[in-house]
Amino acid sequence: MMLVMDSFSPDRTGRAGRPTAQQAQARHAQLLDTALDMFLDKGFELTTMEGIAAAVGMTKRTIYARYPEKAALFLAAVSRAIERTATRPDAMRAVESDDLEATLIALARLRIADLSTPEGVRLRRIVTTESYRFPEILMLSYDHGARPVADYLVDLLRRHDSAGAVCVARPDMAASLFLTMVLGGPVRLIASPQAMSAAEIDDWVQAAVRLFLNGVRRT
Repeated sequence: MMLVMDSFSPDRTGRAGRPTAQQAQARHAQLLDTALDMFLDKGFELTTMEGIAAAVGMTKRTIYARYPEKAALFLAAVSRAIERTATRPDAMRAVESDDLEATLIALARLRIADLSTPEGVRLRRIVTTESYRFPEILMLSYDHGARPVADYLVDLLRRHDSAGAVCVARPDMAASLFLTMVLGGPVRLIASPQAMSAAEIDDWVQAAVRLFLNGVRRT
């Protein structure tokens, strides 16, 4: 009877088989997560490719084959963190209702929650400490993190403007101002010892939403 070996079973020469695509993807994610932790712990300058390879249990050759320089690995690790803290469109649609105030509060809470995860805190810290060296991570963070939320808000405000509930001549500007108002305090303090409590965040969000709506509601 023939035996069927899995992808990690040794072949007749004793060598391990090729990992599956899913296993390779998991190992790559582990590499990026480990690299981000080390960049955050030691800083970009003191983190080495050799140290990352040892920590993740890979050969330097394997890592260099995919990332020929440390900067490329750093940007890939940060990009993964940004993607993992992005607020998904389906999650935003799920909290939308006919009540604009309730919807805006729910959207603000959702975005703050995504940025307050351990991954979000790490990302905030790495952007703060390394953006002077890699200014492109600021744009990456906006394009893949903030922009989808802003785009959703633009569409939401346009629809409510068309329905006559609000008067918003520049939905893009209004969306940007709204995000600054609701996220500015809570997110700025996320990675600091003065981080807001859940109750303080809720008070902030509700006050910011009311202030925003007082400026755009039709009188």
